[in-house]
Amino acid sequence: MGATPSSTSRAVSSTSMSSTTKYPIVGPNDIMSKKRHGSSNGPVQEELRWHVSRKKADNICNFNRHFAEPSGSAFKNQKYLDEFKNAKANGVTMKFYDSVTGVLLFEAPKSRSHDAFERESRLHGWPSFRDDEVNWENVRCLKNGECVSLTGTHLGHNLPDRNGNRYCINLVSIAGHPVESKA
Repeated sequence: MGATPSSTSRAVSSTSMSSTTKYPIVGPNDIMSKKRHGSSNGPVQEELRWHVSRKKADNICNFNRHFAEPSGSAFKNQKYLDEFKNAKANGVTMKFYDSVTGVLLFEAPKSRSHDAFERESRLHGWPSFRDDEVNWENVRCLKNGECVSLTGTHLGHNLPDRNGNRYCINLVSIAGHPVESKA
């Protein structure tokens, strides 16, 4: 089965992006068009990382365009905090995967410390990513600032500040387990 014209127009290889790429990469509104399961082709994964609520994740990811999980939810989740603390202690980044498809969406921290990532995220109430922490092969922003996966998962919003683009993302939207690529 070949790629459809609309899917090829959305694909961006990491080799085609350069240091001159302007972020965020804006996608067409039809990314979020109605599909088999809300804005996605299926529900969130059966079991999500950090024991986040599957029901809440499915609602926010697939049947929501404007609302978010409550501010500070990520920082009340001990499983998430423990994984973050472990990544910090080992000096490694954390990877965040789409709760529906399991594709890589974000990896942080990059170009800043774990403390800076945590401080900014706590200050704003949601995990907050910068341009170089976004996997642009799988993420787009719509003209209204909504941040989405290419398959239609609602992630959060781009809320730029004096330091540039800041993607405030719902933890329930990036709590997926990685899925091997079938390509």
